[in-house]
Amino acid sequence: MTRPAVLIARRIFPAVAERLAAHFDVETNDADTLWSREELIQRLQGKQGVFVTTGEPIDATLIAACPDLKAVCSMAVGYNNIDVTACRARGIAVTNAPDVLTETTADFGFALMMAAARRITESEHFLRRGAWTKWAPDFFVGADIHGTTLGILGMGRIGQAIARRGALGFSMNVLYHNRSRLAPASEAPIGARWVDKATLLAESDHLVIVVPYGPASHHLIAAADLALMKPTATLTNIARGGVVDDAALAMALRSGRLGAAALDVFEGEPAVHPALLDVPNVVLTPHIASASLPTRLAMAHLAADNLIALLTGGTPRTPPLEPTTC
Repeated sequence: MTRPAVLIARRIFPAVAERLAAHFDVETNDADTLWSREELIQRLQGKQGVFVTTGEPIDATLIAACPDLKAVCSMAVGYNNIDVTACRARGIAVTNAPDVLTETTADFGFALMMAAARRITESEHFLRRGAWTKWAPDFFVGADIHGTTLGILGMGRIGQAIARRGALGFSMNVLYHNRSRLAPASEAPIGARWVDKATLLAESDHLVIVVPYGPASHHLIAAADLALMKPTATLTNIARGGVVDDAALAMALRSGRLGAAALDVFEGEPAVHPALLDVPNVVLTPHIASASLPTRLAMAHLAADNLIALLTGGTPRTPPLEPTTC
């Protein structure tokens, strides 16, 4: 019997590729080349499955050109690079990798928030360029974390994990805004309080953004929203690039309209808006919030489990995504 053929679109851990090779005829991308849509279409000819990350465009054009494709399995949580509606219309199952990166991403988001508040990146650059010659009482003074108000925009799994860290570890007052309010049993242990978006922006000392990206959340935080925030506040984005208007954020940081920011995601990444590179009061990292070795391995193995199940008649560990969830 002919084995199904699959494509691994980016270089992944060898152990995960070996698992897939035990079930399928596998084409890998060991050079980790960033293929264009046209190159990806060419490599998907005759393939029944594809293992993807966040960067490969699985859109309607590609789907129409790949008649053998039956399963698209991503090792990421976000899937704004995948047209789920077009996939489902063709009978192609799409899975992502929720849950396994929640705690690691929350750790990193909290670390970014603290780094911005306490001016860690800014002060390190100062030290490295040899500018440290004396101490002063106002030397790199920043903002406190403990006892302040933590605002969370998007209260899914990661948002709730960040809220727990703030409330239970740092005695923070937790406000949040979400399309739907949490059940009282989820709010009560951390004292979280749902507020409207304007109130969240106005009252937060530290705002952390963890909403999914889509047309409705494009530039969810723009210049008018930043104007509602305290001039001493910090903003941390670990959601997706495009949720925040990076140009407006850079302007707010430079003008003193906002105290500091920390960004792990960027609109048009890996490109970063040039204005963000020139302001000192921002912490910048290259989309690595889930980048602990155990977590990245778990993400990749989950995607492999799903791909194996979908192409061998099994049940995937995570249910296929529906268009209504996009």
